Amino acid sequence: MAQIGLSAALEQFHPSELLEHCQLAEAHGFQGVMAADHFQPWVPAQGHNAYAYSWMGALGMVTKGAFGPGVTCPSFRAHPSVIAHAAATLGAMFPGRFWLGLGSGELLNEHVVGGEWPEPLVRFEMLQEATEIIQKLLAGKEVRFRGQYFKMNKVRLWTLPAQSVPIYVAATGPQTLKWAGKVCDGLITPGAAPDKLRAILDTFAAGAREAGKDPATLPKLLQLHVSWAETYEEALQSALVEWPNGGMNFPKQDVRSPEDFAAMARMVRPEHFKGRVLISPDPEAHRAHLQGFIDLGFDAIYVHNVGRNQAQWIKTYGEQVIPKLV
Repeated sequence: MAQIGLSAALEQFHPSELLEHCQLAEAHGFQGVMAADHFQPWVPAQGHNAYAYSWMGALGMVTKGAFGPGVTCPSFRAHPSVIAHAAATLGAMFPGRFWLGLGSGELLNEHVVGGEWPEPLVRFEMLQEATEIIQKLLAGKEVRFRGQYFKMNKVRLWTLPAQSVPIYVAATGPQTLKWAGKVCDGLITPGAAPDKLRAILDTFAAGAREAGKDPATLPKLLQLHVSWAETYEEALQSALVEWPNGGMNFPKQDVRSPEDFAAMARMVRPEHFKGRVLISPDPEAHRAHLQGFIDLGFDAIYVHNVGRNQAQWIKTYGEQVIPKLV
């Protein structure tokens, strides 16, 4: 059976409170944590932006499962060598538990350093270069790099993990998916319609096979947003107030600020969440929702309940949802 983990919304909760959620989740059958790496929340109502790498060090000390960022952009706020440095340290401290999730970034989080926001193809090329640097450093190599986007003087990492840190790439587009299958160790993708997810998994698998890898051995991680509460009305209100970005059916990589998202949120209606965020008080509906993704072939599903009722939701999933999955 696929692992059901917690998607930790660092853009929504105080970091200390979120550690308590993760401990409670582990006690109720959740396995592992995917930590949001955000500089800003999606909308002001979410209210937080704790630094994922500081937080993950604390997470590793108070839980036992695997964890990683979902996801880090290694191309703007920090040079790829700095991300490799952070990943190596977490890998050394928590052998076999830390994985590194990488993606091409969103303006919401990356524009804080200023400068031009490139087109998607350029951001993909930057991700490719950054990943190459990180992979070489994590392998313990002494590296000098001169690429189109990044430069690095000869350097090596001295504190290395005893077990290699796997790199999972966040992808939905065919070009990135195929490259991720060829070059990286696994896939992260968001919840979507079954047909779309089948196409995503097939493209990723094709890339893996081109590189002589067995796609069945590569972890495939899904991030899933749901809204559970004791009543439908409460669950819907949580989605509309706390997570209106879940009802925005358009690319979000080029939106600059939480205030811009809040302005767009005024146009979000309940029907816009259909197929994007399950809104239901029925644990059986949630079980069937997760089971469908397991049946598609995902190895781990990291679930985020968008409401503030985290303890109640965690206990409900632990008692009525997770044990019934196959």
